[in-house]
Amino acid sequence: MQRTAAITILAILAVIAGIVAVVDVLRYLQFLFSPLSFLGTPILGAILSGLVAIIWFWAAARIWNVDPQGWLFMVSIAAIYLILDVIALIAGTPIELLLPSIFISVLALILGLLPSTRREFGTG
Repeated sequence: MQRTAAITILAILAVIAGIVAVVDVLRYLQFLFSPLSFLGTPILGAILSGLVAIIWFWAAARIWNVDPQGWLFMVSIAAIYLILDVIALIAGTPIELLLPSIFISVLALILGLLPSTRREFGTG
């Protein structure tokens, strides 16, 4: 399959989301910027963000190769990351600290769920 602009943008978004997740790991571990809180256990937030980062990078590689599994994981992990952000908000993290991951996840979901993008991956 040929890589279109939407697929290229999705792959770039997935890489950026992976980088944001790595930064979140460092913030949960209190190495960078303002520390994040995740239900009172920063190590749990760091582990979950680390897993999310790995999945984002894997999904970026699959999306770049126009693999439908990459699209599925990208949509799934974007939704999961939004859920984790909501949990972090409930746990007391200020929204301005979570805005980068929320913005990237919402943007990835919107672009990934467009009918034209789904057709390119053969899922719609």
